[in-house]
Amino acid sequence: MTVTDDNRQRVQAQAKWVRMSARKARIVLDHIRGRTVPEARTILAFTPRAAATEIEKVLRSAVANAESNAGLDGDDLVVEAAYADEGPTLKRWRPRARGRVNRIRKRSCHVTLVLSEPAAPRGGERRRTRKASAQTAPASEAPAAEKPKRRTKRKTKEGAAA
Repeated sequence: MTVTDDNRQRVQAQAKWVRMSARKARIVLDHIRGRTVPEARTILAFTPRAAATEIEKVLRSAVANAESNAGLDGDDLVVEAAYADEGPTLKRWRPRARGRVNRIRKRSCHVTLVLSEPAAPRGGERRRTRKASAQTAPASEAPAAEKPKRRTKRKTKEGAAA
C-alpha cells in the first residue's frame, strides 16, 4: 500500500518467475491497463491467450491485498499500472543434424499490477461535449458558409483517348 501526493491509495501484487516471455504478457496487460477491476476481470476471462490466466491470478491477489490490508472495496478500484519485466532465462540445448546444437531460451517474466482508487472528478472543471459547444456557437457562423470541396482532376490515358 502506497500513498502519494494525490492521496489515492495504491495496492500492488506481483507474480515472479512466470514461465512465459514478457513480450507475450505485455500484449494482454495492454488490454486491462486503465480499466476498472470488473472490466479487467471480464476482459481476462474472454481473452484466449495463455497469459490471461496468469494475469488473472495476479489481479485476484491485488484485489485481495486491497480488501484485507487497505480496507478498500475491490470493485471500486482501477488498474493504474500493469507491466511485465523480464525474468531470468533458462538456456537449454537441442541436438541438430551433423553433430550440431541449437540453443533454446526458456524465458520468464515478473508481472506487476498496481490498483488504485479512481481519481475524484475535479469540482470546477466540466468536460464540454460537441452538443454543448454547438449550442453556444453564435448564429452568424452557419454551416452553409463552408468552402466547397475541391474537385480532383481525372487522369486520362493518352493512348486510350485516341
